[in-house]
Amino acid sequence: MSFNGEFYNSIDAKNRMIVPSRFRGALGTKCVIAKGEDKCLVIYPMESWEAWMEKLAQLPKSDPKARAYVRFVSGGASECEFDKQGRIIIPQTLKEYAGIEKDLFTVGTIDRIEVWAKERHDALDDFDPNEIADLVGYGI
Repeated sequence: MSFNGEFYNSIDAKNRMIVPSRFRGALGTKCVIAKGEDKCLVIYPMESWEAWMEKLAQLPKSDPKARAYVRFVSGGASECEFDKQGRIIIPQTLKEYAGIEKDLFTVGTIDRIEVWAKERHDALDDFDPNEIADLVGYGI
């Protein structure tokens, strides 16, 4: 499964967002929405979420930073089911974390989907692809 593409959508008064149809097929009938880095939200397919949780379970419980990260990721996570219109409900705590009010920017990032408050995404510094050399240390 691979998620790619960018979409502009919105959240309604009942905290529902339409997940772009391009993404729904790979998500199946259920997914998990959780806090992401950079004050965005992340939607995971169930199998990816379970694999991620298994990896996080391997972190040393004696490390305060590891424990804090596990709390950050799993603490506010919410399992979601799609309604007939392809919508999921974003819990209020996650909506507040991401600064979401109305307009969204939704982007596929290979193995997960990021959901941004449009204003917050627009305010990000532009990425310069010429600086990709910094990623060499990650094996790219």
